Amino acid sequence: MDKIVLGIESTAHTFGVGIVKGNKVLSNVWDMYVPEEGGIHPTKAADHHVEKAAYIIRQSLDEAGIKEDEIDLIAYSKGPGIGKCLRIGMATARTLSLKLNKPMIGVNHCISHIEIGKNATGSEDPVTLYVSGGNTQVLAFTEGRYRVFGETLDLAIGNMIDMFARELGIPHPGGPKVEELAKSGKYVELPYVVKGMDLSFSGILTDVKNKLNTVSKEDLCYSLQETCFSMLTEVVERAVAHTGKKEVLLTGGVAANSRLQEMLKIMCEERGCKFYVVPRKLSGDNGAMIAYNGLLMHESGYKSEDKINPKWRTDQVEVKWL
Repeated sequence: MDKIVLGIESTAHTFGVGIVKGNKVLSNVWDMYVPEEGGIHPTKAADHHVEKAAYIIRQSLDEAGIKEDEIDLIAYSKGPGIGKCLRIGMATARTLSLKLNKPMIGVNHCISHIEIGKNATGSEDPVTLYVSGGNTQVLAFTEGRYRVFGETLDLAIGNMIDMFARELGIPHPGGPKVEELAKSGKYVELPYVVKGMDLSFSGILTDVKNKLNTVSKEDLCYSLQETCFSMLTEVVERAVAHTGKKEVLLTGGVAANSRLQEMLKIMCEERGCKFYVVPRKLSGDNGAMIAYNGLLMHESGYKSEDKINPKWRTDQVEVKWL
């Protein structure tokens, strides 16, 4: 019988709890900490997670239609992420593990985005573009690990867009509003910064901030998207050419952006690749992806643990389940 796994996500602004049974998502409930101004304040985000944890767990159990004692395994985000937030998720997992006398397992947040995307779309062996508030990586599985074929050298794309949105007075998360404004903009030249297979977004952010008083916000939003998404598409295309893989998967919170999807789809059609996008309900940080990755790790022999790793890179994980 398929194991029932409860997964806890707490790497940054979101506290989420998802429940899976085998490869089926039974529930996926979350609540997001929204700062009054500026970026994420680690202590306030952690306080939010403490406040919401019991409620989100109960909501997820109710949505799944199961009781606590039916859970076989508890998974949590071990890293990467904000240390104070990760500790809340780990402590919550430990509490449930002791209460239910069930094993707990820490999983890599980034790999969880990949695996839930593959499970939801049917993709088998893709080059993955993982884009979120905290991460921007081009990844592909080879020789036992998800290898990084390109990544940001400074800001993650999602974080950069949110920082720009705050300059426009748009509250967090800024991505959806920037995407909407971009639809009525036209292009103005911005720096295009691809260094080998890596990318840099900090100079672009500086340039658009300097143009705020002379260029319309619609034009800046459009130009920001067109430039940055073209950079991402270029690096993904070269990774596809290098690896010879025939699939591309877009995952992470920024995967919800329709213009980024469109660019990658065109590139894949030109190269004869299949293109997959994680469903919107699973694109942001969520507990279901943690639960599913926990199941994969547990069934491939990983043992229970009780620790966090805020700087845990994707390519440091030995992938035994593939």
